[in-house]
Amino acid sequence: MTSAQVDTENVPEEGYERGLGSRQVQMIAIGGAIGVGLFMGAGANIAKAGPSIILMYALAGVVIFFIMRALGELLLYRPVSGSFAEYAREFLGPFFGFVTGWTYWLMWVVTGMAELTAAAIYIHFWFPEIPQWVSALVFLVVLFGVNLISVKIFGEVEFWFSMIKVTAIIGMIVIGLGVLTLGFSDAGDTATVSNLWSHDGFFPNGIGSSLMTLQGVMFAYLAVELVGVTAGESENPEKTLPKAINTLPWRIIVFYVGALLVILSVVKWTEFSAGESPFVHAFGEIGIPLAAGIVNFVVLTAALSSCNSGMYSTGRMLRDLAANSEAPQAFGKLNARKTPAVGITVSVALMGIGVVLNYVVPEKAFLYVTSVATAAGIWTWMMILVSHIRYRAAVDAGRLRASSFPAPAVRSSAGSRSSSSSA
Repeated sequence: MTSAQVDTENVPEEGYERGLGSRQVQMIAIGGAIGVGLFMGAGANIAKAGPSIILMYALAGVVIFFIMRALGELLLYRPVSGSFAEYAREFLGPFFGFVTGWTYWLMWVVTGMAELTAAAIYIHFWFPEIPQWVSALVFLVVLFGVNLISVKIFGEVEFWFSMIKVTAIIGMIVIGLGVLTLGFSDAGDTATVSNLWSHDGFFPNGIGSSLMTLQGVMFAYLAVELVGVTAGESENPEKTLPKAINTLPWRIIVFYVGALLVILSVVKWTEFSAGESPFVHAFGEIGIPLAAGIVNFVVLTAALSSCNSGMYSTGRMLRDLAANSEAPQAFGKLNARKTPAVGITVSVALMGIGVVLNYVVPEKAFLYVTSVATAAGIWTWMMILVSHIRYRAAVDAGRLRASSFPAPAVRSSAGSRSSSSSA
């Protein structure tokens, strides 16, 4: 570990354009918590765990919040685009920085494959005659173009993708509550809160089966840490990053726990299955004209949003690796628009494997890539926590200045740390 004290106000510029405003960072953070893992993967998880899946998402959400607060403290100590890879490198050594950077890059490459697969499935809802691989290829090319233009275009596209997701889920919750309380629509006669326990109980397949869904549940939370990658391109990281992280519990309560509570009350859990969006299915059951099609459009934007974020983060991570001589130097170059075009291009080319999977094994493509992505994501979260522990030890020993955004467990001693860091 270095003994140098880092001033967050004088972190060297990395060459990026600080083109992400507060509203865009906030929406990227919100959108990161709402992706295909919820919209698509929740169907299989519900079929395995029944109503207890709500508890699984809540428990995982608590863990994710503490991981993000640990990351937040590190980000306000030194806000850089390399983020967790940089912190692993500083506090654990070059090997861990190397592995973390490449692991996170791999996570987003395979996540991009998952999102492309999901988007192709959603298009199949309207146009069953179009092969999955064709839709996946079209989306890959379009989002590639968006990421090459500039970070401002990326931020704006991601803002509106996230806005659609947020508005839609809130609307779904309101409609679902209306069905439960007023009894309108085709599902009104059977919609009841007792659906949460009246069909073989809250744990219909046993606690063991519920715990087995945690892989899929954790996949749903991949990308919440993406806000850390935006640090090097945020206009005012000191203000925008803490706000984005502190609102995470509300996002989990509303978008995961709240939405699933309503859906599983309106439609009994036994009607959901893998391979379909529970949101699309639920609104098909409600019988509102065009509702299933509208929800399908929303979950399509969710998948494209996550894929868009994946292209963004992979390019930045490859550039950080190149800057530390852990990847070919070509990945470190920025184009005239200050985007890491070479890194993005290579990442997108590998995401194209997802197109191939959709051609070869369309029915299993989603499962394959989510399993790999989850394993890579868990490694990243572990490195954040271990780096945070090492950082806290250095602060307590007086070797590094305290962050202006301490994690909850160390908040009480913030005053003493601040005084020692200024000594």
